Amino acid sequence: MENAVEAIMSRKVETIEISESAQAAARIMRDKKISSLVVVDKRKKRYEPLGIVTERDLVYRICAQGTSSKDVRVQEIMSSPIATIDPRSTVEGAADLMLSNKVRHLLVVNVDGRPAGVVAPTDLNKYLRANIDMDEVKARILKAVLDGEEMGEP
Repeated sequence: MENAVEAIMSRKVETIEISESAQAAARIMRDKKISSLVVVDKRKKRYEPLGIVTERDLVYRICAQGTSSKDVRVQEIMSSPIATIDPRSTVEGAADLMLSNKVRHLLVVNVDGRPAGVVAPTDLNKYLRANIDMDEVKARILKAVLDGEEMGEP
């Protein structure tokens, strides 16, 4: 389905061990050019997602606090539980879920609960750029302005 989350998600899910430092998380994100890591406990046989750490978590919870990223464990700054979505859900559904949960990253999980991908703001942006007819949007805005003027609004 063209409008499904699986069509826009990033398929490579990168993980980090729950006991790693925030500095290690930042380095992985930089090296892989990604904005989030799924937090797991590798001591467990099944890598069940425990949380997610994002660039925003690093900025707000480390940099802005003046804390050393070497001294903070991922567990202390991760967001948990993770907002998840089915790969067959619509892109609009994903956007609604992100807005209602006030999150910028969704973990896409298969029926069995295994991670299949991540939806980030950049994925939604690419989708919108490819699928929005800007001429139609401009025409709607112009019509709304003209309708407002006809009703005597400034």
